[in-house]
Amino acid sequence: MVQHETHTDGHDPHGSGATDITPHAGHGEMGSQMNHGDHVGQFRKLFWIMLLIAVPVVVFNDMFAMILGYPLPDAPALTWISPALGTVMYLWGGRPFLQGAVSELRSRTPGMMMLIALAITVAFLASWGASIGLLDRELNFWWELALLIVIMLLGHWIEMRSLAQTSTALDSLAALLPDEAERIRGEEIEKVSPVDLMPGDLVFIRPGGRVPADGRVTEGTADMDESMITGESRPVRRGPGSLVVAGTVATDTAIRVTVTAVGDDTALAGIQRLVAEAQNSSSRAQRIADTAAGWLFWFALTAGGITAIVWMILGQADNAVVRSITVLVIACPHALGLAIPLVVSIATERAAKGGVLIKDRLSLESMRTVDTILFDKTGTLTTGTPTLSAVQTINGIPENQLLAIAAAVEADSEHPLAHAITTAAKMRGIRVPIASAFRASTAVGVTAMVDGHTVSVGGPRMLRAHNANPLEQTHAWEGEGMIILHVVRDGHVVGALGLADEVREESRQAVQALQAIGIQVVMVTGDAEAVAHTVGQKLGIDLVFAGVKPEDKAAKVAELQQEGRRVAMIGDGVNDAPALAQAQVGIAIGAGTDVAIASAGVILASDDPRSVISVIELSRASFRKMKQNLWWAAGYNLLSVPLAAGVLAPVGFTLPMSVGAILMSGSTLVVALNAQLLRRLDLTPDSSTRAALKRGIAPTP
Repeated sequence: MVQHETHTDGHDPHGSGATDITPHAGHGEMGSQMNHGDHVGQFRKLFWIMLLIAVPVVVFNDMFAMILGYPLPDAPALTWISPALGTVMYLWGGRPFLQGAVSELRSRTPGMMMLIALAITVAFLASWGASIGLLDRELNFWWELALLIVIMLLGHWIEMRSLAQTSTALDSLAALLPDEAERIRGEEIEKVSPVDLMPGDLVFIRPGGRVPADGRVTEGTADMDESMITGESRPVRRGPGSLVVAGTVATDTAIRVTVTAVGDDTALAGIQRLVAEAQNSSSRAQRIADTAAGWLFWFALTAGGITAIVWMILGQADNAVVRSITVLVIACPHALGLAIPLVVSIATERAAKGGVLIKDRLSLESMRTVDTILFDKTGTLTTGTPTLSAVQTINGIPENQLLAIAAAVEADSEHPLAHAITTAAKMRGIRVPIASAFRASTAVGVTAMVDGHTVSVGGPRMLRAHNANPLEQTHAWEGEGMIILHVVRDGHVVGALGLADEVREESRQAVQALQAIGIQVVMVTGDAEAVAHTVGQKLGIDLVFAGVKPEDKAAKVAELQQEGRRVAMIGDGVNDAPALAQAQVGIAIGAGTDVAIASAGVILASDDPRSVISVIELSRASFRKMKQNLWWAAGYNLLSVPLAAGVLAPVGFTLPMSVGAILMSGSTLVVALNAQLLRRLDLTPDSSTRAALKRGIAPTP
């Protein structure tokens, strides 16, 4: 729960002192030697060079000329263009695949690279055999080898470019910091780099300027644009005492901020680390896809061997080679290897832009199966700060008059209860008189002179000091768990104020939306039964665990799990850490202060509980894309391999290797484009909540 500073001005209601992203499996050494930007540049450059070289290889290949029916000039030198340039393509353009195959062989994890390397090596050797007369001229595969290498490079370029786009969240976060900060030294303002700031420095933020480091507002009030951190488009009002985060923007007025954290200690740096960890993490679905790629290698190798044996038995050695190579090309698990990692990477990036930070990809996958969500109360469903909830007067004193004199006494206090009273008076537009002779008494209350009267505001001990009794009307407030302060003027009780932890309006919407999609909402809190059930009733939560100590929250999660429920725990990540770790999915709310919580798999960058709807929507959408991609990739291979082997040869149809390569890369392109559709999701809390209430989606099994 949110912890507040302890003040001693007397307001104790009880009188007791109350990056690198590593490519998916199959890339071998390439994944450890460069980042995604290097991959994109390498494959883009290599693709275009190989495409230029492939043109003469294909055009001057006699087999290709025969297929298209155009004559080649009768010049012996031309017959060596394809072998010479084809060798260059094999050694240069095929090098990434050959290196990857060596890496897979050393690690004994056969996969995509070994399949590609096997296919191009067999084609290379067969073509040279045909070129020098050792094999039949029909085995001259130079044009097919060239086409295969070009298409494979194109596929990898597309893949690397897609994966590189998932790093834009990190790039965007890094770009949020201003180039320079304005540090206040005495009466002067000096411009310095944000890296030169130290905790305790006072900085000046102009209208439209970005906050250079985490800090606390010391002067001024401004509407802060925090959308780049929280995903929420509406500006948030921040005044003296409010925390502001590096990278956010003061939209309307200037403020002065005392720096509290710089460099790696800022919330922005923490978010960057979380995004990087998420993009590097491996999930169960990704491991399944990698395992499937390994099995597909053996499937392809077996199918290729059987194909060769059958065609050899039939006495067609040439077809044995051609068909075997085609099988190996068709069965390449490129699309399968891309299906899961690309979806999860894009989902991670999309979530970060929506203010949802996926620290553990397995948590994202698990969120779709959650049927029970356990909320911590204080600081999660409520604001964690008291607000004025009820006013009771006697002897005909108007409410506004009572609130005015109470606010006058509290004006010089910095206690949260005092702030709640003065804020309520300001919100009502009440003119607050000037008080004098202010004094505070620990665990009793505060006293001051207001308009010639001695006015005191405090709890039960203050009443006893004045030999006064609490108002009967306040007994009902106690049942609702309110903090009760009485107002005494010249020794006589003139009224009482009831203060309570304010329930977030967003919490009501979140609970309604979750219930609409078939998820049970449970609240857990250390507060008394009365307080807990009052909040539960306001929010429409039926199951409430009250009086639960922080160390016992994990037991409540386990209790729900023993009933067969799949639980997500949502808390602020401090006292809730054991429960966050116990739940199937741990979600920490308010990443602006707790971005490094190790117990949570998902971090909500804002304190808006509706963001959990975004996590569920993203999890379900990602799972749908994973299934679609896996079915497409695996189904394509299972249907195409028999055609590549030549099962329809008796009816006159055989699948050319070049067509197989084109279809295989087409499958990869389909998978990549399908994953890109995740970018269209609107994950802002407002949008996700409205969509959930409208659709009322049932939990995914």
